[in-house]
Amino acid sequence: MEVAAIIAITVVAAVLIIILINHITRLKFERRFREWRDGEILKWQAEIEQARKSAVTQSRAVLGGKFTEQMVPYFPDFKYDPTEVRFIGSPIDLIVFPGLARGDPEEIVILEIKTGKSAQLTAMQKKIRQLIEAGMVRWDEIYRVSEEESENI
Repeated sequence: MEVAAIIAITVVAAVLIIILINHITRLKFERRFREWRDGEILKWQAEIEQARKSAVTQSRAVLGGKFTEQMVPYFPDFKYDPTEVRFIGSPIDLIVFPGLARGDPEEIVILEIKTGKSAQLTAMQKKIRQLIEAGMVRWDEIYRVSEEESENI
């Protein structure tokens, strides 16, 4: 019976050692996982904060540019009469009618305002410039419907 008791104690001790090693290993990996997760969360939070700051900065730049586009006709070095300028906004900024203030328009100028260091025409603006340069511009009219006709509509 002593041999059976020794074997039983040895088996129980071995099982306890295996359970203890398993528990210690699991705790070790769980701790490492938590440290990794917490580090990743901190990185993500920093990236989110940076993205928010970047979005705000970019939004301010866009709003500032739009404000500037509308104010350019009133700048001292603007070469056209501000009363002859009409703001469009998109896809081009301004249309200028030089001579309009005198009652004798001489030409029509499509004017795009660019601000910032890397300001470039968009693909749409480049296409519009090409159409204008190719003479693909025309006049069209829509006549008002008479009062009698509008009542029948």
